[in-house]
Amino acid sequence: MRYIFKFGGSSLLDADGVKRAAEVVRNYVGKGCEVAVVSSALSEVTNQLLEVAESAESGALEPVKRMVQELAERHLTVINQSVKDEGLRRDVTETLKAILEELERVLTGISYLGELTRKSGDYVLSFGERLSTPILCAALADLGLMARAFTGGEAGVVTDTNFGEARPLMELTKHQVELRIGGLLTDGIIPVVAGFIATSQDGSVTTLGRGGSDYTATILGAALKADEVWLWSDVDGLMTTDPKVEPGARTIPEISFEEAVEMAIFGAKRMHPRALEPAMAEGIPVRIRNAFKPEAPGTLITSAKRVRAEGVVKALTLFRNVALVTVSGFGMVGTPGTAAKVFDVLGKSNVNILMISQSSSEANISLIVPRELLGRAVNALETALLGGNLIRGIEMEEDVCVIAAVGAGMRGTPGVAAKLFNAIAQKGINVRMIAQGSSELNISFAVKEADGEEAVRALHQEFKLALPEM
Repeated sequence: MRYIFKFGGSSLLDADGVKRAAEVVRNYVGKGCEVAVVSSALSEVTNQLLEVAESAESGALEPVKRMVQELAERHLTVINQSVKDEGLRRDVTETLKAILEELERVLTGISYLGELTRKSGDYVLSFGERLSTPILCAALADLGLMARAFTGGEAGVVTDTNFGEARPLMELTKHQVELRIGGLLTDGIIPVVAGFIATSQDGSVTTLGRGGSDYTATILGAALKADEVWLWSDVDGLMTTDPKVEPGARTIPEISFEEAVEMAIFGAKRMHPRALEPAMAEGIPVRIRNAFKPEAPGTLITSAKRVRAEGVVKALTLFRNVALVTVSGFGMVGTPGTAAKVFDVLGKSNVNILMISQSSSEANISLIVPRELLGRAVNALETALLGGNLIRGIEMEEDVCVIAAVGAGMRGTPGVAAKLFNAIAQKGINVRMIAQGSSELNISFAVKEADGEEAVRALHQEFKLALPEM
């Protein structure tokens, strides 16, 4: 069997986490498996790098020196506690010191220029994985395994130049990854690849955006024709809902790619929908597992759409930090291109639309947008559309959240929406907006934020999601 193991920052919290990850890999290599490893940055390091980059842009050099020192101390501590062999420890320490000196030079340059571009931002953020990957590689070697560390670019992951959200050039990437590290697996050598980061065709450092290490893992899985991709984290898998909201939430043992994407789009943690694309395209199963409980089977994501025996809804997600914008006017009725104008205005203002609903009268369009972009969205719409005969009013609500009910069993099953909204109504909760796609995998609706958690609990009970799967 050939696996890609990705270890997230939450499972690489400290030296114990690094040793635990190395032992997991050794266990499967010992069973005769071929394993390639993808490493995230140590927990919270990426956020620290973003913070220090912003400090550098403001010209503050003291926070830069302090943060680099803190990163040095933390990573050197992890090395000393996770690598016993003196020679290995000395070599990786020298590697990290050189990387940290480079980081300080980059941040100093940003400070002198007073400018942090998306390109330089990606360069700074790349240091998290560049620091963690040699440590994990050394921990594997310390256990007697043959391992070799790579950045994403060195492993062959090539992207476009959309810094911050770069997309892989898959055919070129597949060729280069197989060429550069495919042979290592055959020879029993473990490639340890820095997740999240890659390079463009001109050699610039790029990042793959949120969930980037998961993305790296599925890219490698597709390129190396892996049997499965395993995403090791600090949770047992995907849950029926957030256990902080509903204590009865349980792990979902199996889910389809389409269902997982629907969950991820509306805020399910531990994955990004884009990260599943390479595995979906190649039909490679993805498993989410808990590095702290390696005996737990986790959640298996496959191409199969398995309907729960006792219900049609498989999971509920609660998406906070959103706002509702309603554009209305009788001039919209029967006027072609009205929705296109609204979307064009928001698109040019870089406002992402999360959910859309339009009445059959065509007199209003309701949109869900990120709450932090509400002011920008409303200003853009008012500037571009008010004052004519088309739009008469733009209303906004900040205190809303979105709940999404997901499940392949909803497709073609009559009465699901009625059951869902009846359960909400019995709690006295008013629904502000509803949307359902033609796939019928997802019913999404907005309620007041204060009602969100109660609505989730009511639906979790109504659809019996706390019951074990049959």
